[in-house]
Amino acid sequence: MQLRKPKKLNRGDTLAIVSPSWGGPGTFPHIFEQGLANLRSLGFNIVEMPSARTAADVLFSQPQLRAKDINNAFADPNIAGIISSIGGSDSARILPYLDKSVILNNPKFMMGYSDFSTLTTLLNQWRLVTFNGPSVMAGFSQYHNASAEYQAYLAQALLGEVHYPIFKAYSHGYPEWAIPENVGKLHPAIATDGPKVLQGAGQVEGRLFGGCFEVMEMLKGTEYWPSPSFWQDKLLFLETSEDKPSQDYIRFWLRNYGVMGVFEKISGLMIGRARDYSEREMAALDEVILSVVRDEFGCDSLPVITRLDFGHTDPQWILPLGIQHRLDLDNFSLDAIEPVFDLL
Repeated sequence: MQLRKPKKLNRGDTLAIVSPSWGGPGTFPHIFEQGLANLRSLGFNIVEMPSARTAADVLFSQPQLRAKDINNAFADPNIAGIISSIGGSDSARILPYLDKSVILNNPKFMMGYSDFSTLTTLLNQWRLVTFNGPSVMAGFSQYHNASAEYQAYLAQALLGEVHYPIFKAYSHGYPEWAIPENVGKLHPAIATDGPKVLQGAGQVEGRLFGGCFEVMEMLKGTEYWPSPSFWQDKLLFLETSEDKPSQDYIRFWLRNYGVMGVFEKISGLMIGRARDYSEREMAALDEVILSVVRDEFGCDSLPVITRLDFGHTDPQWILPLGIQHRLDLDNFSLDAIEPVFDLL
């Protein structure tokens, strides 16, 4: 079956905002409003789906309502793209209520990260190109305070220019959202030397696939988890959440991928910069990753690269799941080698 690719976005297009997990917009409306304002400043019209601002407790109790908003957003010909308001922890509960026929017959740009990984994972298995990237409240709300380089990147990436710059600094999340004065703010920037190649050399190719470590764990053992053959020649990307899982948990999760035979099938493993890890902790985590991939499972030739710009630190790339990419480990670059969008 051919990939279903969305049309690229254009200024003036309408974006639907959905809350498939936690009801963050109702809890911190000032953070949500700033994110919407920044999206409008980028040239987009906004429509909030009916449950987008629903109170968190009500939203939690109605997974069917959340799924209905997503189905309706795909079905609406006036909507060009769908962006998640925020992550959460239980979006897996909406998966049984998604309308596969409606979604695949109306492919659209759909983006989020963190708990949104359940949707990007399932829909990508349905052969729809999906996107791992900023949400309204965590990413777009802080856009106007981001570096000029990242502002330019994000504006271009939303309009279909696929590239992956190496940013010179990053930040670990945001000051307390309950304090109104913190709207749109990021924690102080930290200088970085960029990605770190743990093993491997040269160039490899594969289709991007992945998401948040913890969220992917929630799908293991369910019917929504990829089949063994799905992993063949994937460039697998994984990243940690703001919960700052311990190095031991990351070891256990990686070991599980090893037991499933994933490391023998994929063409490369890419790990996002670990949120709230110190430099020393990140170095120790690199050793954990190698100890599992190389030492426990003998995959000493599998390319492994860490501290990449996606996930729960800012800035973050927009990654199109399902698209064939080339990863150059010698002179770091990541490049799409097929069109990301439907060009017809």
